[in-house]
Amino acid sequence: MNILQVYQVFNPNVASGAAKVAYNISRFLVKRGHKVVFYSSNMEDWLTRGISGDFIVNGVVIRKFKTLWPILSTKFKIYFTPQLGIVSGNEIKEFDVIHLHGYISFQCIVVSHYSRKYGVPYVLQAHGSLPRIGAWRILKWFYEIFFGRKLLKNAAKVIALNQVEAEQYRAMGVPEEKIAIIPNGIDLSEYAELPPKGVFKKKFNIPEDKRIILYLGRIHEIKGVDILIKAYASLAKKINFKDTLLVIAGPDDGYLSEAKALAHTLRVSDSVRFVGPLYGRDKLAAYVDSEFCVLPSRYETFPMALLEAYACAKPIVASNVGGLRELIVDGETGLLFEVGDFRQLAEKMLYLLDKGEKAAEIGGKARKLVEEKYSLDKVVDDLEELYMEVVLRRPS
Repeated sequence: MNILQVYQVFNPNVASGAAKVAYNISRFLVKRGHKVVFYSSNMEDWLTRGISGDFIVNGVVIRKFKTLWPILSTKFKIYFTPQLGIVSGNEIKEFDVIHLHGYISFQCIVVSHYSRKYGVPYVLQAHGSLPRIGAWRILKWFYEIFFGRKLLKNAAKVIALNQVEAEQYRAMGVPEEKIAIIPNGIDLSEYAELPPKGVFKKKFNIPEDKRIILYLGRIHEIKGVDILIKAYASLAKKINFKDTLLVIAGPDDGYLSEAKALAHTLRVSDSVRFVGPLYGRDKLAAYVDSEFCVLPSRYETFPMALLEAYACAKPIVASNVGGLRELIVDGETGLLFEVGDFRQLAEKMLYLLDKGEKAAEIGGKARKLVEEKYSLDKVVDDLEELYMEVVLRRPS
């Protein structure tokens, strides 16, 4: 098949979240003999702009379009790439199927328009972006009225990551027969040879005897970083926290200053380390050197950090919210706490610190689960079947 993948950003060196999912799907499809083109803006990530043009990465043809008004684009995370319209108008008819990643994006609007014009079916994967939550909920409402409803209505299929997201599609009027549930997957070959223990600690000058509690994700209020810091401060009152260190890794998404201020106010700033975003081997090394990982989110659909921790055989402590309750078998592959309850979170963390053998057992079961259900090969099997279904239904 000739397949078009579309997402706002593309950078295989720093990709995470939906960007990494879209890229991994693309390169696995190429391995299976499909021709894959990937449209994106020339933004390297949410903050920096790179060069535009055509590239080939692992057999995937990447077309990066120049972003206009980058400051405005960065603020709202909607990247305006007018040249995309010209290229799409000429090329869309060449594809058998289109896979749109994300729900709120200029690229999805433009490509879906030409998809309808030339009768090329598209599938839409929202990646957790459907709910009107956060600071821009009013703007999301306007987007839904003018673009979003049409985008969903005209999709040949929509992909939900789990039952939580499937229900969100239903609530927005998508009929049951158009909803396919396909989870995110992870390339287990990337976790076959993990960095040796101690590499992360050495790079960031962390003493070898420190036990690391790891958070890895965007530093945003919705991610519950404040809940984690409060829990750590509560934990510090119960144990000799001098042998523990809370590592918060990830890009600033508007909450870094507040998080640092909170750590200072609660008098734990000396044992809370903000290390910025981690990619590649640095990220793996952080997982290896941690005791366990924490996902304290107020809302979550399907965080890739969870699969990454599972692949590194690390236990997870996570809020009992959204898609997390589907991904974590409480007491088996991780521990759940009630969202926002920092005292309960502190208790769960203390349990894993005290019960090293139990933590290792949970980590082993997590690794087994990701092998059985969330390998990228299995996910791409399901996607190929979905693509073929919509292609065969395409009017001749």
